[in-house]
This record gives sequence, C-alpha cells and structure tokens, in this order.
Amino acid sequence: MVKKLLVAVAAIVALLIAFIATRPAAFRVERSALIGAPPAVVYAQLVDFGRWSAWSPWEKLDPNMKRTLSGAPGTIDHRYAWAGNDEVGEGRMTITGLAPAERVEIRLEFLKPWQATNLTVFALAPEGAGCRVTWAMTGTNGFMMKAMGLVMNMDRMVGGDFERGLQGLQGVAQAAASGPAAPAPGTAR
Repeated sequence: MVKKLLVAVAAIVALLIAFIATRPAAFRVERSALIGAPPAVVYAQLVDFGRWSAWSPWEKLDPNMKRTLSGAPGTIDHRYAWAGNDEVGEGRMTITGLAPAERVEIRLEFLKPWQATNLTVFALAPEGAGCRVTWAMTGTNGFMMKAMGLVMNMDRMVGGDFERGLQGLQGVAQAAASGPAAPAPGTAR
C-alpha cells in the first residue's frame, strides 16, 4: 500500500514538473496612460533617477531605503541602486538606451530577494496636447519563477504598480509643464 502511494506521489510530482517546464519562459507587463504634458517634459522625469522618488510607486514602500545614484542624468549608464526592506528588496537600474522625448530603455536587475534581469522601456508618443506613455517590462522566467507563476500572476502583481507609477508621473509631469504655481492673490512671491 505504501509503495503504491509513493509511486502515485512520484507520478504526480513528475507531471507537475513537466507541466511547469512547459509554461512560457517569456513575460511582458505593459501599461499605458495619457499624460497632459509634452513628451520632452515627461522624458526629463524618466531619464533622471533622482526625480523618481516623486512618482515611483516603490519609493513609498520603504522610507528608510538606501539609494545610490551614479552617472550623469539623461545619459547612457546613469544608474540607480537601492537596498531596502522585504517589500523593495535590493537591485539596480541602468539606462541602456535613449531616444530624446521618445524612448528610455533601462536594464532592471533584482538582486534580493531573488535574482532577475529584465528590460524596462518607456515609450512616449505625442497625443493631443500631451503624450501617451507606455511602460513595459519584459523578461524570462526560470523554472522557479514558472512554478511561482502557477499561484501568482506577474501582470497582476506588477501591473498595478505600473498604473500607480503612471498616475504619479502624470501629476509630476503636468506640474512641471505648467511651471511654477502662481501665488495666491494678495501674497508675495
């Protein structure tokens, strides 16, 4: 009886492993938003990692997160490294491609709690008085990430963060596009 049970468990484990191995290795998470600011204004927010704290959804998860910036903003190899609590982990972002006011490509490396390297792209296209910003992340899943994908969905997990980030970017970019706020009547500048 025990032998039959062990054979059945081994067969189930083998089937599960085979099923996990057939899951897609590539993934893509993408969100888009119309932002009421010119592409050049939005682009300036994206290519300077020092400005991300004003709109990035992850910045608020750990107020004590350690941040290190290197390289000149708006250039290839501008880098942002972080180390924080369990919610933000540890990693770095490096600008790898730029097309002024059109596209920003970033190598996103997660170091802890797991290791992964993904490509993140911000594409900007003029639309009306503003621009359409599309934020996409692509990567590949190893066996363990494929297995985790059985119980959690990368698009649902990260997509909401992208949506919150685009909302924050919208507020920051629109404020930058409108310039300094006019003082209230009767107040000095």
